[in-house]
Amino acid sequence: MNWFKRKEKPAEAPSPPAATLGAIEFRKPWARASADVPGVAGAFLSIINTGTTGDRLVRVESKQATTAELCGIKVVGPNIEMRPLPNGLALPGGESRDLRPRGYHVLLGGVSAPLPTGSRLSLTLHFEKAGAVEIGCVVEAPGAVGEAALDLSRQ
Repeated sequence: MNWFKRKEKPAEAPSPPAATLGAIEFRKPWARASADVPGVAGAFLSIINTGTTGDRLVRVESKQATTAELCGIKVVGPNIEMRPLPNGLALPGGESRDLRPRGYHVLLGGVSAPLPTGSRLSLTLHFEKAGAVEIGCVVEAPGAVGEAALDLSRQ
């Protein structure tokens, strides 16, 4: 009864890393300005540790913003809350972390100039063991950032 089986889609080839730092790869970095709050933006990307030794993303900086904070989402009862990650984000060996809206992300405040779609936002990611790397995030259209991304009625 093969006619009940779905045809599998061919696997997509992974995109090349936007940057590497030792055994850590950075893929598809992007950002967007808040549609509601001037001077606020979010940055998102996939971080892949291809090595066997774990590391930790401990700090993020941007020359284009006065603050850059690692944040996560926590479900508290029927609510979802955004919380800073004061101890950073663990990246075990052989694993990846996706920074995305409504998940782990970088929240930028005091963005010094407008972020036109198609421009680049520079981030410096600091790791506990591997050191620092600068990456460029492609700016996409403005949208929900920070607490506004948690409001399902706006999605």
